[in-house]
Amino acid sequence: MKTEFTLAQLADPDIREADKILRACVHCGFCTATCPTYVLLGDELDSPRGRIYLIREMLEKERPPTADVVKHIDRCLSCLACMTTCPSGVHYMHLVDQARVRIERDFARPPTDRLLRSVLAFVLPRPGVFRLSMTLARLARPLAALLPTPAVGASTPGLLQRIKAMLALAPSGLPQPGPAAGSVFPAIGTRRGRVALLQGCAQQVLAPRINQAAISVLTRHGVEVVLVKDEQCCGALTHHMGQDGDALRRARANVTVWQREADQRGLDAILVTTSGCGTVVKDYGYLLREDREFAAPAARISALAKDVSEYLAGIELTPSTQKGDVTVAYHSACSLQHGQKITQLPKELLSKNGFVVKDVPESHLCCGSAGTYNILQPDIASRLRDRKVANIAMIKPDMIAAGNIGCMVQIAGGTSVPVVHTIELLDWATGGPRPGLN
Repeated sequence: MKTEFTLAQLADPDIREADKILRACVHCGFCTATCPTYVLLGDELDSPRGRIYLIREMLEKERPPTADVVKHIDRCLSCLACMTTCPSGVHYMHLVDQARVRIERDFARPPTDRLLRSVLAFVLPRPGVFRLSMTLARLARPLAALLPTPAVGASTPGLLQRIKAMLALAPSGLPQPGPAAGSVFPAIGTRRGRVALLQGCAQQVLAPRINQAAISVLTRHGVEVVLVKDEQCCGALTHHMGQDGDALRRARANVTVWQREADQRGLDAILVTTSGCGTVVKDYGYLLREDREFAAPAARISALAKDVSEYLAGIELTPSTQKGDVTVAYHSACSLQHGQKITQLPKELLSKNGFVVKDVPESHLCCGSAGTYNILQPDIASRLRDRKVANIAMIKPDMIAAGNIGCMVQIAGGTSVPVVHTIELLDWATGGPRPGLN
């Protein structure tokens, strides 16, 4: 793709990066076939290729983004299926993230939209506040039926429709909090390794059992696990809302505490059980590349970051009982298969440990969760969820496994089949409890 940035514009490292990404695009259109919003809506501007044109125009001409540009960028799930499909290696993730920062800075959203986004950006990264909000949402759930249902194909959902979607996602009850930050879980038997486990923000409120299962599997196989004190939200939620100031502050804080832990006591890896978080932590090196103080430490932390399935693939797990009578539909989270290029490892781990694993038809398409997307774009998100659930139903599974809490909550909202984390099944296979129901 031809670009016409000035020399003055190219002095900005972000514009230089955007120029490189844009020039890699050859307009082939392969990305349209795997883009969930294009598949649903059939609008070229709701495809990666269309959005790339809009972003180029916005960046080159340095114009404030228009409402139409914002609408189409907001509809992007950042599922990154386009990056898997693209034969030219267009790094769409860094381009659309840059566009979101520009929109956040230069576009005046309607007051109700700004308010909701501010609330989400404040609440979700703070587990204590999020827990309180979920309690309040549970009390308000009976009122959800009185709120309007989004019209199919609605251009921009209204505040009440988004609140209805938010209430629908609230669980009927919350589990007890998991272990506190600073906790250390010794290896059972001879110690073979030492890792930090990302505690997460929403996950530690909605499903602390996931990290507990990871701790059980790891310690059972000789790996010491630490929950690093003063760790923060990884920054993914605010990063994808264009609030890079907040996201980068959190990234720097995490790099600081993880590096200190690695230097003082040693870490073989920083493990993540939420793939959306993992994609961003692995990108810390890029996000902080221009920060003289943090560039090298961030690159080091990114190199240490691993999805839990990556780490377990290097350990010989010892199954306690075979689960050959349990058929598992494996939902490949977008952030895992497209963001981190991890496709086979989770399925191989489940299969080696006794489960019958089946792929979901159209596995490349997003379930519609995508961080805060299922709140901000409830119509498109619910259509994608229903499509995903229908595809899962075709293989008649006993359980659905996924590696991301957002996907788990989203899919569970449309099915009675138990939705569990991959690590919960591996814990069960190696001596832990059977995962619970939705």
